[in-house]
Amino acid sequence: MRKICVVTGTRAEFGLLSHLMRLIEKDTVFELQLIATGTHLSPEFGYTIDEIEEEGFTVHKKIEILLSSDTSVGVSKSMGLAQISFAEVYDELKPDLVLVLGDRYEILAAVTTAMIARIPVAHLNGGEKTEGAIDESIRHSITKMSHLHFTATEEYRKRVIQMGENPRFVFNVGEVGLDSIFLRNLYSKSEFEDSINFKLNKKNILVTFHPVTLEKGMALKQFKALLSAIDQLVDTNIIITHSNSDMEGRGLVEMIKNYVAANKNKAVAFPSLGYHRYLSALQYMDAVVGNSSSGIVEAPSFKIATINIGNRQKGRIQALSVINCEPNAKEILNALDLTLSSHFKLQLQNVVNPYGQGGSSQQLLDILKKISFSDILSKAFYDIEN
Repeated sequence: MRKICVVTGTRAEFGLLSHLMRLIEKDTVFELQLIATGTHLSPEFGYTIDEIEEEGFTVHKKIEILLSSDTSVGVSKSMGLAQISFAEVYDELKPDLVLVLGDRYEILAAVTTAMIARIPVAHLNGGEKTEGAIDESIRHSITKMSHLHFTATEEYRKRVIQMGENPRFVFNVGEVGLDSIFLRNLYSKSEFEDSINFKLNKKNILVTFHPVTLEKGMALKQFKALLSAIDQLVDTNIIITHSNSDMEGRGLVEMIKNYVAANKNKAVAFPSLGYHRYLSALQYMDAVVGNSSSGIVEAPSFKIATINIGNRQKGRIQALSVINCEPNAKEILNALDLTLSSHFKLQLQNVVNPYGQGGSSQQLLDILKKISFSDILSKAFYDIEN
């Protein structure tokens, strides 16, 4: 059996990978190895390793990397600690392939270490653009250190090839995370309300806002504008998930706690809803508000509106359900008014998610079965002919 080592560092990333991991786990050709790191091991961010284990997965190794700091120095130290730890873990587990998704700094450390250890890497969701975040550079760096590429759209596949990757090893399979939407039995409305101990209202919105890492010192100001806008809504309840561990993230979490404490009648917050509850929540929301990729990738499959604030997701392919606005209270409120209008709600019925309709995980696994991992370590830059 060939050992596939999946690395996950955040709640969102685990959710996207969960169905693929389930298929790997059940397959007779592959053996799943799972490494949890990053915010999964932090009580401050929900200690979401519990969610992984509740899903029935065995975590083979836990790599502690988070320091009590969200400064640039703290993040860089976390990356250094991660690289040291991954070197030791890979030496022990001896995986045949490391599989990662996305663009986080802990994933960059995991892939850099795999490259030095001469372990081939399969990268999911390369070729995407997020011009407002350092994730943009991290994602493309991971692409250049990876050997197999599984993209979410054909445009992203072409971009990976444009970066010099051989088309033989670049596959457009769609977004693997959408499989969970179509294959899970999500909570009913009453089950969801019971699970969060909070009743929904006539209108409901789900808020997730992360730091925009290329706009230093702006996170708290932008989030204040968002809170100011949603505070003016009538007959609307608000579910907020905490920010990630990026620079300035802890300040956002403090603002969330203060807002909920002052608005217990209409707002509730969670370090993490968990992927099952998060997807269940989307069924009953009028809009997803903030700057998380989930508003771009997953929300359109539920035919609900997304208000995408600021530049964090700038450059991503978007469905017609996504409304982009500047991070000021007036524009956010205008966008909220639009999403709740009868005209826009009618438009949502015809929304098609550009990231696919499911089935991506099995397609990816079928491709892996046809490839010899030992033959892909040596890479040559692929030149596109004029």
